[in-house]
Amino acid sequence: MDEDMIEKAEAYAARHDRHLAGRLGFGIHGTVFAIESNDHPGVSALKVHYWEEPYRRERDVYRRIQEEGVMAICGLQIPQMIAWEDDQLALEMTMVKPPFLLDFAGAYLDFPPTFSEEVWAEWRQKNEEQFGADWPMAQAVLAELEDLGIHMLDASPSNIRFR
Repeated sequence: MDEDMIEKAEAYAARHDRHLAGRLGFGIHGTVFAIESNDHPGVSALKVHYWEEPYRRERDVYRRIQEEGVMAICGLQIPQMIAWEDDQLALEMTMVKPPFLLDFAGAYLDFPPTFSEEVWAEWRQKNEEQFGADWPMAQAVLAELEDLGIHMLDASPSNIRFR
C-alpha cells in the first residue's frame, strides 16, 4: 500500500484525536481506512484521495447531500460527512452497511459531462450488464441523485449495493 496514503491518514487521525483501525478498501480514487476515536467508542471511515479533482468532486457531493438532509435514497444508506481536510485530500464519514450508496469521486454536480450518444449508450450497456436484474432499481437511484443535481458516472454494484 502506498506509504503516502498511510501517512496522510495517520496525520489526519492524530489531528482529530483518532487512530487508524485498519484499511477498509481502496480504488482508483483513493484508500479508505477505519478510524476510531481515542476518547469514545465508535468507528468512522476516512477516505484519502490520490488527486485533488476527484477529492473536490466527492467532498462537494457530500456537502450537497448534507445541505439537503439526505440520509438515504431508495432505501440505500448514504454515509454522512463528519469532517474534511482539503490539504490532506481526506474525507471522514460515518460507516454504513448494505444496502448503501457511496463513492462520489467520479460524480459531477449540477451538470453531467458532455459525452456523445455513443459513449452514453456504452455506459448504459455496461451498467445493464453489471447490475443485471437490479438495473431498474439502480436507474431509480441515479434518477434520485440527478434530482439533487448529482450525476454519478461510476455507478457499480460495489458503490450502489442493494444487499
